Amino acid sequence: MKYTCTLIAVKDMEKAKQFYHDVLGLEVVSDFGANVTLTGGIALQTVDTWRNFIHKQEKEIVFGNNACELYFEEDDMDGFIKKLNSIKSILYVHPLLEHSWGQRVVRFYDLDKHIIEVGENMNMVVKRFINTGLSIEETAIRMDVPIDYVKSCFA
Repeated sequence: MKYTCTLIAVKDMEKAKQFYHDVLGLEVVSDFGANVTLTGGIALQTVDTWRNFIHKQEKEIVFGNNACELYFEEDDMDGFIKKLNSIKSILYVHPLLEHSWGQRVVRFYDLDKHIIEVGENMNMVVKRFINTGLSIEETAIRMDVPIDYVKSCFA
């Protein structure tokens, strides 16, 4: 068996495709109208067809349940945040924050209230700490990771 992708239901396919392209840079791999596959392992399905596939009533399809997210990593977190802040329609779960291990993340909703998290690539977190003058050992302590993990980020 092989995992293929994550499928999310959307209310407006054209707007969803545009959002994922404009905000996250995802491209359409295949477009079958009611089902669209994007780069990155995400498929969009119209809510009406999805509801029929799983034999549910419209009231049983719940958007904005805050129970899962699509996770992305970004090398240029500052650049991404600048881009995200320029998009007036973005509804944030929370603004940019830094976790205790040093990774900066932002969470926001797509047009259908699916949560999207964009986190700073962990290699970039390591490099950011090293660039501030921390040693490999100090970086490992700061991030609460093994020294070998820090070293592997430079391989």
